Amino acid sequence: MSRPRLYSLRIVPSLWPCSWPAGRAIGPAPHRKLEKLCRLCRRNRRGAAVVEFAVVAPLLFLLLFGMIEFGRMVMVQQVLTNASREGARRAVLDGATTASVTAAVQEYLSGGGIGGATVTVDPDPPGSAGYGEPVSVTVEIGFDEVSWLPAPMYLSGRQMTATTVMRRETVQ
Repeated sequence: MSRPRLYSLRIVPSLWPCSWPAGRAIGPAPHRKLEKLCRLCRRNRRGAAVVEFAVVAPLLFLLLFGMIEFGRMVMVQQVLTNASREGARRAVLDGATTASVTAAVQEYLSGGGIGGATVTVDPDPPGSAGYGEPVSVTVEIGFDEVSWLPAPMYLSGRQMTATTVMRRETVQ
C-alpha cells in the first residue's frame, strides 16, 4: 500500500478562534476565504464601541445628574423640616421672641450647610399666643440656592417649604 501524497494539504497556524488547531492539515481554499471574510468584518467593527458610548452616554449622564438632584432635594427637605421643628419647640416656650426662634432655625440650617432661608413665625411674636393655641414656624428656600449642580435641570425655580405647628406651653 502506498502512502498518500500530502503536497496539496497545508499546515495552517491558528490565527483566530474559528480556525483549526495549529498543526492540523486542511484544504486551502475554504479556510482562506473564510479567514478573509472574518478579517473584513473585524475591520468594519473598529470604532463601534466609541459610537455606542456616544449614543448611551447622554442618557447615562442624564440619569446620574437626576439622581444627584433628587437626592439633594430630599436631604434639604429633611433639614428644613427639622429646622422648623426646632424653631417651633423654641417658639412654644415662655419668653420666646421671633428673633430667638429665627436664630434657632438659622443655627440648625447652618449645621446642615443651608443658608438664606426665610423664616416665618405665626403669631408674631410667639409669646402673644395663649395657652394651648397653635404656633407655627415656616421655613422656605428656593431649590436653586441649595442645589449642588450649577444649573438644576428638573427642580429649577421650585420653592421648598417646611411648616411645623405646636401648641403653646405657657403657665396660667
